[in-house]
Amino acid sequence: MSSKKLGFGLMRLPLRDRNDPADVDIEKVNEMVDYFLEKGFTYFDTAWMYHAFASEDVVKKVLVERHPRDSFTLATKLHAEFFDSLEDRDKVFNAQLEKTGAGFFDYYLLHGVESAMLPKYEKLDCFDWLLDKKEKGLVRHAGFSYHDTPELLDEILTRHPEMEFVQLQINYLDWESPWIRSRACYETAVRHKKPVIVMEPVKGGTLARVPQTAAKIFRDYDPGMSVPSWALRFAASLDNVMMVLSGMSDIGQVKDNVGFMEDFKPLTEEEKQLCFRVADVINAQTAVPCTGCSYCTEGCPKKIAIPQYFSLYNEDMRECLEEKGWTINTTNYAMLADRFGRAKDCIACGQCESVCPQHLPIIENLKKVSARYDN
Repeated sequence: MSSKKLGFGLMRLPLRDRNDPADVDIEKVNEMVDYFLEKGFTYFDTAWMYHAFASEDVVKKVLVERHPRDSFTLATKLHAEFFDSLEDRDKVFNAQLEKTGAGFFDYYLLHGVESAMLPKYEKLDCFDWLLDKKEKGLVRHAGFSYHDTPELLDEILTRHPEMEFVQLQINYLDWESPWIRSRACYETAVRHKKPVIVMEPVKGGTLARVPQTAAKIFRDYDPGMSVPSWALRFAASLDNVMMVLSGMSDIGQVKDNVGFMEDFKPLTEEEKQLCFRVADVINAQTAVPCTGCSYCTEGCPKKIAIPQYFSLYNEDMRECLEEKGWTINTTNYAMLADRFGRAKDCIACGQCESVCPQHLPIIENLKKVSARYDN
């Protein structure tokens, strides 16, 4: 595996039809992947359900069919929502091998091992199942991704020391968050001597599009560094972090990320404190801390465009903390509502909240969105 710490997350790829997450623009992704590899980066991360179950197919087209297998490192995942029996585990795994054409996976993760899913993973013996895949040479490294408390993480790593690594949400905005608790989870992994792969270092783009007052703090300190570079470098500066994933969406983002990660220099203590100052500014202006991962939308019975609505709402609330009248997002909401369910259509079934990695009160937040845009 490359010693370079930047990994390419294949969950926010460019689309030909922005309303169809499975309609990935392969030509643009080819350009992005080729540049990434050319600069000496090798790690790619996908999952069964990314891009409406199309991301692993994209891997075959842009990587496996175009580059030698030993020129890239591939990670994918088994998610508890998509299997219900011992046999189903293998059906998913074998389908992933076929979809990617990769032959084996360098890194394979149990996806979202947290309080809601852990009993299923343990009941269906998924930890031993994953070790068996490793013994057969189908998986090189076994681990899991995690969005929950540091206390539960400690229990899992104590019960399953055979897991080689853990993937955690870490960024400067969530470092001391009472919900995400990035720092405490990271420190738990360190105590168990487990290398960490970082997901959501830019928090779904939130840390790439910070308020102007926050961006000015960064620009005044170093005008040569882009706003998202601070987020990626913050995560990569942590001693126990082996890889930082970035869900890049265009060639410009790839070039920017590669530019400062190619010859990576950890943040100084002064620069880390600068990140925390920016976090305070952002926290004061973010109504709904959604990362846009879209896990919530797959099973929504009303097909509500939850992340898109939260993004519009945040933008309006960030621009002015007082109640506002019409903005362009009023029109944007109406356009989205022509194709998806409206926020007021929510039936409070709770499906979205059961899979939200951020543990957001989505139902209550949709009421706020509805109050602003449906009336």
